[in-house]
Amino acid sequence: VCQIPNTDEYFVFNFLQKMGLNPSKDSAFSGSFCSWRGVFCDDNGEYIFKFDASGFGLSGPIPDTTIGKLTKLHTLNLSNNRITALPDDFWSLTSLENLNLSFNQISGVLPSNVGNFVQLQSLDLSHNTFSGNIPDSVSSLTSLLALNLSRNGFESVIPLGVSKCWSLVSIDFSSNKLNGSVPFGFGAALFPNLKFLNLAGNEISGRDSGFSGMKVMRYLNISGNLFEGSVVGVFEGALEVVDLSRNRFRGHIAKVNFSSTFNWSNLLYLDMSENQFSGEFSDDLSRAASLKHLNLAHNRFTEQQFLKVDKLSRLEYLNLSGTNLIGQIPKNISLLRSLRVLDLSKNNLSNHIPPILTENLEILDFSYNKLTGNIPLFLLQELLEMERFNFSYNNLSFCSSQFSNETLESAFIGSVDTCPIAANPIFFKRNAPKNHTGLKLALALALSMTCLLVGLIFFAFSCRRKNAMWAVKKQNNSFSAKEEQQVISGPFSFQTESTTWVADVKQATSVPVVIFQKPLLNFTFADLLSATSNFDRDTLLAEGRFGPVYGGVLPGGVHVALKVLVNGSTMTDQEAARELEYLGRIKHPNLVPLTGYCLAGDQRIAIYEYMENGNLHNLLYDLPLGVRTSTEDWEDDLEEENGIQNVIGLEGSLNTWRFRHRIALGTARALAFLHHGCSPPIIHRDVKASSVYLDFNLEPRLSDFGLSRIFGNGVEYDEIVVSGSEGYIPPEILDPENGCEPTPKSDVYGYGVILFELISGKKPVGDDYGGERGVNLVSWVRGLVRKNQESRAIDTKIRGSGLDEVMAEALKIGYLCTAEVPFKRPTMHQVVGLLKDLEPITQQ
Repeated sequence: VCQIPNTDEYFVFNFLQKMGLNPSKDSAFSGSFCSWRGVFCDDNGEYIFKFDASGFGLSGPIPDTTIGKLTKLHTLNLSNNRITALPDDFWSLTSLENLNLSFNQISGVLPSNVGNFVQLQSLDLSHNTFSGNIPDSVSSLTSLLALNLSRNGFESVIPLGVSKCWSLVSIDFSSNKLNGSVPFGFGAALFPNLKFLNLAGNEISGRDSGFSGMKVMRYLNISGNLFEGSVVGVFEGALEVVDLSRNRFRGHIAKVNFSSTFNWSNLLYLDMSENQFSGEFSDDLSRAASLKHLNLAHNRFTEQQFLKVDKLSRLEYLNLSGTNLIGQIPKNISLLRSLRVLDLSKNNLSNHIPPILTENLEILDFSYNKLTGNIPLFLLQELLEMERFNFSYNNLSFCSSQFSNETLESAFIGSVDTCPIAANPIFFKRNAPKNHTGLKLALALALSMTCLLVGLIFFAFSCRRKNAMWAVKKQNNSFSAKEEQQVISGPFSFQTESTTWVADVKQATSVPVVIFQKPLLNFTFADLLSATSNFDRDTLLAEGRFGPVYGGVLPGGVHVALKVLVNGSTMTDQEAARELEYLGRIKHPNLVPLTGYCLAGDQRIAIYEYMENGNLHNLLYDLPLGVRTSTEDWEDDLEEENGIQNVIGLEGSLNTWRFRHRIALGTARALAFLHHGCSPPIIHRDVKASSVYLDFNLEPRLSDFGLSRIFGNGVEYDEIVVSGSEGYIPPEILDPENGCEPTPKSDVYGYGVILFELISGKKPVGDDYGGERGVNLVSWVRGLVRKNQESRAIDTKIRGSGLDEVMAEALKIGYLCTAEVPFKRPTMHQVVGLLKDLEPITQQ
């Protein structure tokens, strides 16, 4: 590219080149200058009026004679990079109206030259490392509407100069080191249009009078400061979010509604915890019918009965810990059907625990009270689905048989175990005398009889099942006598619906099985045959792209999933063993562990840890865990498979945004680890919903990673993936003329499709996309995002379980991941960060 010196094109090209990019080799910066990525020109195509370089990967200090020479620039966005310093000529951009430098590494003092931007309407310097004072020269920014200096190291007091910016609508000074008091008349007198104010996490002092008269305010957060006195002057107008927590406010809480202008019906979020409020709860709280978050914990209230919750039916978070409650928990607490967090700890509540709806409940804390009686059985059954619970330091009784020792020692301290002896085997371990031979003999005899009875039942059931299967096979003429003999003696040949594989093994006992964590176990191929009933159809869990997956139990009770890589490999046995050993060393909480392998003739059998709750594809679309021969087989086995019971139990969790967000975040972490935590990076090459499994603890686990290392990168492997992953393959791989090899950005695309599935509940292809024809999931959702109609894509099953705005933001993350051009997609490390930003909102 040839640029004329001293033109906007020349300055931008130099800027990108000196900040770590190579525009001449990047297709995003080819062609006409005004068609470059992030560049917006005037009508004559001569000057830039808007430059958006957010997330370009820029690093280091901005050099002189680059950005600072764009004299016609109105909007500049350099956020989400690694910029460390600004040039001297940067402050000559006097035409700027919008400036965003957030999420960088800019340090040092903010120069007073910032006052040169007299036309500035929006200034965002958040998430940097600025220090020193906020310059008084901000008084020159009289057109400023939004000012965000949060997450820096600014010190001293709020400058008086800010008071000259009377047009401000939004101010965010949170998480700095500001001290002193707010300027006199900080409220409506100085900022009549202010709707958003966040001063949280500083050491600012003052009183409620500093915020009086703000009748248009919608969001007020002054938590974590040194404010004191009453809060009468705070509650005015149509506030929606109020956070006064961790200050020194005092006074009778019933008087907070001194102002008759305060509209309780608009209030969504109220946090007054960790102050010095006294008295009893105000009846006015019951007028906040839209309230979703209420936290009054740890104040100095007098003894009082439970809060009236009849009209607070939308509450999702209720924390009344340490509020001096007496009496019993009212039964009408069951009206709070949307409740996700309930904390009533450190009070004087007594009597029994009433019925509590646990459909959405994630955190429950009744500890440090005077509750008595049995913990309701239905509540005990739901506890294991919760994130956290605590009943310690009460006078409660319950049956402990379903809880681990760790849980008993942390969540049920002081409770009485009322399990009958027969239901609580721990009783025998704790109370049996060490030298009581008679009792030991009786137990051994009883255990032997039980095992014998179970064995007989199992044998009878197996005979019945095999007879039924034989009848079907005989009827269909699927096996001849010769073929039956071949299954028993080598070479071994097996066939499923879509694959056929042959293991050229003369003696099954001569082929070893390698188990990484238990090298002394002498398993052989014969053990694999026994564990899977000679790889019988009934043990088939799934038809994978690279071969069938079987479930079985090895000697010693080792429950495994066996993936038979039937399409072969160009590697020798030694090379394949070396790669499998390498993959076995890759450990991450969100990866399905490879626990061993077996090289049976030309076949490679990968041995994985068994995932009890199946894969995400089956869970989202209500499919069974494994492949079944018929509907009757599936129905007959409903009571036999533990995993199926888990699937049924998952239904409630799966239909919540919080749970799906956890799956999305865990899967993203797995891919981020493969891309950024392994050297060299591992490209998955087949990211899709059926590759995401849920373990016994309902944690997402990504499987099939590294299989490309076994198959190699040949055409055959890529054809297998592309043919079996319709809807997940990015455009650059589908286009044969491109000849593109898969990259980490290919995985990002597949992940974006999974994210769309989690939020929409629709399949990548062949589903109903709002009546639109000729589209797939990606094109449908991306079209809605471009029209700002993301809410149309949200699955009706999870509506109401979270904020629509948050789910819409998650769809936008999927939009970024499924960009048609690979370089526009974020890295998986960035995706993890974006999803974690949604996490605090998800957990409220």
